[in-house]
This record gives sequence, C-alpha cells and structure tokens, in this order.
Amino acid sequence: MTAPLPPAPLPLGENFIQDAHTVGAELRAASPVRFVLLPGGFPVWLVTGHEEARTAVTDPRFSSDGVYDRLERLRLGDSEDAESHFAPELAKNLLNLDPPDHTRLRALVTKVFTAGAVAPLRPRIEAITDELLDAMEKSGPDSELLADYALPLPIRVICDVLGIPFEDRDRFTAWTHTMVSAATPEEVGAASMRMASYLGELVEAKRRDPSEDLLTRLVHVSDSGGDRLSRDELIATAVVLLTGGFETTVNLISSGVLALLRHPEQLALLKARPELMPQAVEEFLRYETPNNLSSPRYTTEEVELGGVTIPAGHFVMVSWLAANRGARFAEPDRLDITRPAGGHLAFGHGIHYCVGAALARLEGEIAFNRLLTRFPGLGLAVEESELTWRFSTAMHGLEALPLRLGPATR
Repeated sequence: MTAPLPPAPLPLGENFIQDAHTVGAELRAASPVRFVLLPGGFPVWLVTGHEEARTAVTDPRFSSDGVYDRLERLRLGDSEDAESHFAPELAKNLLNLDPPDHTRLRALVTKVFTAGAVAPLRPRIEAITDELLDAMEKSGPDSELLADYALPLPIRVICDVLGIPFEDRDRFTAWTHTMVSAATPEEVGAASMRMASYLGELVEAKRRDPSEDLLTRLVHVSDSGGDRLSRDELIATAVVLLTGGFETTVNLISSGVLALLRHPEQLALLKARPELMPQAVEEFLRYETPNNLSSPRYTTEEVELGGVTIPAGHFVMVSWLAANRGARFAEPDRLDITRPAGGHLAFGHGIHYCVGAALARLEGEIAFNRLLTRFPGLGLAVEESELTWRFSTAMHGLEALPLRLGPATR
C-alpha cells in the first residue's frame, strides 16, 4: 500500500519568532508533530511535544548523518552548475554525524571538555564578570544588557577556554550571528567559509606553538589507540564549541533577567534565598529556552510519531522551546524558581546532548548572582512592548534589553 502524501505544510511567519510561546502552544495542542514551512521557506516536520521530542532525538530512525549535505543538495536542486556556498570542513561536526563516527568524535572531545575541566574556570569567570559590572556602574545609570554584559561575558570566557585571540571577537561574533540567523544560504555560506578559514589557521598555529587552552588540547588529544581528530574535524568541532559556547549563554542571561523582571515575586524570592540560584538557572533554561529549534534530522524510513506518519527521507526538527512548555511540567507557563530541576530539554537529549552544558550553567549562576547583588534595584528602561526577539529559528534570544540599573552596592 502506498503511504499517504504529507499534508501541505503550515506556513509559519514572524509570530513564530516574536510570539513563540503562543504559536508553540497552538501547534502542540493541534498535534505534537506538524508539517510546517519555517520562516525562510524550509519545509520540515516540527516536533513540539516533550515525549515526542525525546523520541525524535534518540530513535535511530531519525538520522543526523550528513544532514547538512542533504540540506545543501535540496537547496541546489538538480542543477549541474550549482555550487555549494558552505564550507566543506564543517561537515565533520558532532551535529552532522551518527554513531559510530559520532561516538568516536565525541569521546575525543569529552576527554578535554568535562565538568571537572570547567570548575577551575570559576575565578576567571568571576573576574571577567566583575570587570563588566564595574564598567556598567561607571557608565550608568542605564545599560543595554546584551551589549554591556550578556554578550561580552561568554565571549571573553570562550576566548579564554578555546585560546582564541580576544581582539578577533567582532569577526567571529558576526560570522556566528549570521550562521544561526534566518539569513540567505549565500550569506550563511559566506560566513561559514570565513569561520572555517579563520579556525583552520588557528588550528595550525596551535599545532606549531601549543599553549594551555582547549583548542590546543583538542589538536593533540588522542585515545589509547592513538586516534586523533583530523584537521576538518578540529575545525568543525571548534565551530560547534565556539557558537554554542556563547550564543546559548547570551540568551540564558538576557532572557533570564527579563523573566525575573516580569515576575517580581520570583526576583524577590531569589534575592532572599540566593541558594536557589542553581535551581533558578535550570528554570530559566526551561522557561525561555536559549536554543529555539534543534539541528535537523531526517527519517531513514517511514516513522509514526505523535499520531502522524512521517515519510522516509523527510526532515524533522524539535522545538526545544515548545517542548519545554509542555505537559511534562506542572503549570508550564509559570516561572517557578523552586521547581524541581531536571526534565527540561534546553541542552538537548541523548547522544547530541550539549558538551558545553556545564560551562553554560556555571557562567549563568555567576552572571545572575553578581548582577543582582551589584544592582538590586534593576528594572526595565523601556516598555515591554518595545522588546523584540532575534529573527532566528536556531536561537531564541532578545535583540536588546535596555535596563535602568539603580543604585549599585558592593
């Protein structure tokens, strides 16, 4: 029997970005899996249910292997003269592989990127945080949180961790923003080419002149059999770590601050009980998930998920944002910093769980603690209606967050 054709995709527009929770709830209520047309024109089966999301990222029938190559072939069509705009080095990244290749690559990466390796970074992160807060206090009484704090903090940390010259931050920040935005394939491809070229030169520099940083350790790491990362694998891994190493944390800090300002009773509780901070960070991650959609996967055979049949060879993406507001959580639309931690999918799930989760959590705890201690009277400097979300299906983050700092304390 021939499988039924999928329905016409549901077009998603600007409100998918600017009113994401409302749209996510409507999609989830209608069906936890829906064939949609994302802003930018990409047809995909979008998963909005929590349990369905966990299945989609753990069931081997949903494959990541070479998914970006498939996307590029789809974009190029059948034209023999069409040429890819994307850097070929980036194909060997953790998000584009299945086991056993993914298993091998992740094992080498996690040798140097562990929770134990992150813990000693606390004093350096605290020092960077205090420097930024000092500058904000000096230039007050108002501040734009992303430009002054939420963006420079994780960028400086990831530069330290990976051993990337801080003076190059404007270049790679611009490339990264383009790569995770809803820009044209040509613009995204050009940014990927520049990023790959830059990191390729940096990898070779670390090989010639090793230092005490994560990228150097990745260049030289090997397993018991002597296996090492290839040059392309190093570049692809560095891109994933660099992009994930600050984009997620920027959004965690800025969206978390906004959530607290929108819920003054939760802000007062956190000030009164600062020991709740680790739990609060988990709630911020769930409530305004920094990553909007997962990386794409495709079905290797016909799959039934959430009561619908997805044909073989179709692309599937998970809305972490929608899944984290699902029925898995009591009163999911309520911010509750006392909510038991665990169960959210902000860092993904399964074999592709974010390798930088421990670093993001540590940065978040320090950033919130020190910001709220220094500026206890923090408030919005604009009406909420003036705030907008970045036009990105990959990331869920504010364009800007103007704040009134209030008196500083030491």
